[in-house]
This record gives sequence, structure tokens and C-alpha cells, in this order.
Amino acid sequence: MKTYLKKLKRYSIFLFLFFHNYIYIYSDGRFGKFLNNRPCLILHTKGAKTQVERKNVLVFLKEGNEICLIASKGGNKNNPGWYHNLKKFQKCKVQIGRDTYEADAREVYDEERIEWWEKMDFMNRGGYSAYQELTKRRIPVLVLTLS
Repeated sequence: MKTYLKKLKRYSIFLFLFFHNYIYIYSDGRFGKFLNNRPCLILHTKGAKTQVERKNVLVFLKEGNEICLIASKGGNKNNPGWYHNLKKFQKCKVQIGRDTYEADAREVYDEERIEWWEKMDFMNRGGYSAYQELTKRRIPVLVLTLS
């Protein structure tokens, strides 16, 4: 019974996030700017393999002209597709609500990674630490610098 409830909860969350992403993207940023009081952006990248534009809705933290993203993929064993896209093509577009910005992405390491990770994990109420416990890979932290 517990396994069934776990699967049902995971499926419900997936379904909710799917609709949130759909509404945010297809309303062109009019609806969905926040998810459970956390700010969300639409990340526009070029596909690493296909070179087709991809859009992903992600929770973020903005400080000055920098935006932090965590490539958690819910603790999955693989990195998300958008991570691979940004590793190959660092130039991207960020949409926050109705406003769009050009940006350059970079992965951060060492002290800078720890600093961003702690801020993002605090904002996400320990969610990223919980995701890290689910996977053996070290979850990447990326910083986008707005142009």
C-alpha cells in the first residue's frame, strides 16, 4: 500500500508540474511566475543534439545580474537535458514573467558552488539536499550572467 501511495504522490506531482509548465510557457509568462512561492523562469536553450529550441520551467535565484539554477532533475541518476544544452551552447535566453533576457551560462565549482547551493537549498526548504541523497551524481549548479 505504501509503494502505491508513493507512486501516486510522485505521479500527482509530475502531473501538477506538467500543467504548471504548460500554462507558464503557453501563456507567454502571464501565468505561473511562481510555484509554491518560489520564483520560476522559462529557460530557452538550443538542443545539444538537435539544435532545436527547448523551453524548460525552472526555479531560480537572482542576485544582481546573475541567476542560479540547480540541475537536480528531482534526484534522477542523469542530468536534465537543459544542463547538456547549456554545456554545449552557453548562450541562452531567460524569460521571467513577460520579460526576456539574453544570458551566458557557466557551471560553478568549489566555494562558489557551495555558496549558491546553500542559498538555493534554503529557498527550496531543503529540497535540493533531499534530491542529492537520491542520486550518486553530484548535482550541478549553474549561474547565468545576464547580458
